[in-house]
Amino acid sequence: MYEVFQEWNEGELNSYLIEITRDILNYKDEKKKYVVDLILDTAGQKGTGKWTSVSALDLGIPMTMVSEAVFARCLSAIKDERVIASKILKGPAKKKKIGNKKKFVEDIRKAMYASKLTSYAQGYMLMKEAAKEYKWDLHYGGIALLWRGGCIIRSTFLGKIKDAYDKNPELANLLLDPYFKKIMTNCQESWRKVVATAAEAGIPMPSMSSALSFYDGFRQKRLPANLLQAQRDYFGAHTYERIDKPRGEFFHTNWTGRGGDTSSSTYVA
Repeated sequence: MYEVFQEWNEGELNSYLIEITRDILNYKDEKKKYVVDLILDTAGQKGTGKWTSVSALDLGIPMTMVSEAVFARCLSAIKDERVIASKILKGPAKKKKIGNKKKFVEDIRKAMYASKLTSYAQGYMLMKEAAKEYKWDLHYGGIALLWRGGCIIRSTFLGKIKDAYDKNPELANLLLDPYFKKIMTNCQESWRKVVATAAEAGIPMPSMSSALSFYDGFRQKRLPANLLQAQRDYFGAHTYERIDKPRGEFFHTNWTGRGGDTSSSTYVA
């Protein structure tokens, strides 16, 4: 794995986190044992990820990847429960076979690249909404360069992010920039293959899976949220907008045809 991360760090994935992961995977103790294999699988946290997720929720931004990363740490922390569950809950009956391993490693690289770009796109979504809410004057290209100096999320393609916002300061979403759109298109097949393979093998990939779900949701003209809103109107009279009426016009339906306007008058959502 050291060699793989070394190769990745020489290309598009070049970044501080890839670099230190490479070093960690190759580090041995005085007994010539890999230290990473001796570390207990419980990850702590100082709160920055949680604060970011809470801010995203407060502002209504789907920052799914950071939230999944926080929850993954929370899951790792319940070690005793996981040990018990590992003896009771079973995964896939058949072991997933990988054909061409070299090609699959390249698929993983592309999946990581697409997921990483999605994470940055979500981060910029949060900053743009925060700027609107709190009346901040943010220079998004400059922020990308700021991250290149002594920040753990620094990476090679931050320069490309600066280029995107310099070219179009009003860019609605990083993924819509022609340069990044092309990358997402080129990585998409590998990305889907990796996520599907992990699911079939019973391997948890919360952030990468959520990144792909976000991408698929973001590129949809129409989502099944109409059913969600209908449910909200049914149980709480929260109203809904219609596709055949102007935006901003709200409607309510008495779904049961009897009683009052709501079927659950004490429900708060």
